[in-house]
Amino acid sequence: MKELLCVPEDTITGKDLDYLSDMFQWNYTAFKKCCNDMEYINDKEISEFFGKTCDFFEENLNMILDILGGEDDE
Repeated sequence: MKELLCVPEDTITGKDLDYLSDMFQWNYTAFKKCCNDMEYINDKEISEFFGKTCDFFEENLNMILDILGGEDDE
């Protein structure tokens, strides 16, 4: 019978780190593109949409950094 290894809940495996790294890169690329393209948009409604989209990707980036053990805001 195989013995189960107990892994602490706050452990990040290599596979987890690869996934988080990919997620960060996808969101960072999208964030950069939205923020850079926003300055060329003249339509107010579309510009606001791009602003909200930038905020969305920035929130995702911060969530990933928090998972990886970013600094506490205390």
